[in-house]
Amino acid sequence: MGRLEGHVTWVTGAASGIGLACAQRFAREGATVVGLDLQESPAWKTVEDAAAQACFHVADVRDEAAQQAVVDDIRERYGRLDSVVTAAGVAGGGPVHLVPADEWERVVAVNLTGTFLSCKAALSLMLPQRTGAIVTIASVEGLEAAEGGSSYNASKGGVVLLTRNLAMDYGRIGIRANAICPGFIETPLLESVMGIEAMREQRERVREQHKLGRFGKPEEIAGAAVFLVSEDASFVSGQALAVDGGFTAGKSFGVAEMLGLV
Repeated sequence: MGRLEGHVTWVTGAASGIGLACAQRFAREGATVVGLDLQESPAWKTVEDAAAQACFHVADVRDEAAQQAVVDDIRERYGRLDSVVTAAGVAGGGPVHLVPADEWERVVAVNLTGTFLSCKAALSLMLPQRTGAIVTIASVEGLEAAEGGSSYNASKGGVVLLTRNLAMDYGRIGIRANAICPGFIETPLLESVMGIEAMREQRERVREQHKLGRFGKPEEIAGAAVFLVSEDASFVSGQALAVDGGFTAGKSFGVAEMLGLV
């Protein structure tokens, strides 16, 4: 029996990357999984095969009515919602003087406003239940700045503080909220930024800043998400959990190499 038997979860950004990995892992743990993304992926079949029940909605997280319609469908189908994982997100950034206003608004609209709207919709079902777990996917770049990351960093920093507000506002009625702050994870989103030839050197420098010496895997974020929605995390709320291979542990200056630790 899995850790999430009888559990109903909703995952945004569920067609690829971290969202897909969360949906797959939750399904293997016994949860009923509802996915949302701009388009369905063939990989979603692996979720359907693993879950007792699973369904997928094509929608944009920037669309409040569409997100509420998903939760209304969850209410109709299952009668409850135990957790939501807000993994929908886009890359973007640049130094502020080079970022067009419409590009800033696109990144913030998906990453921050989309997360807000997902949480708002989920709360419409969790509040009457007086129980639920919210897991937002932020970033290490929501904890500390990165060069050229203005809009992305700002959006993910907003997600961290939004999540802490959710924990404060709803904790006393039984709803927990936590953010996962991944390091750089091997996903299509990472490849869209770091996969181009011009970024080869920067890619290696970023990889080396992870003290484990590698990028993370989506499945490693999914494992943290399962923990945060499970009973094992029943006293965990309002946290920004860095799952980052040591990226935010501190700066590297080559001393480990000098001491023969690499």
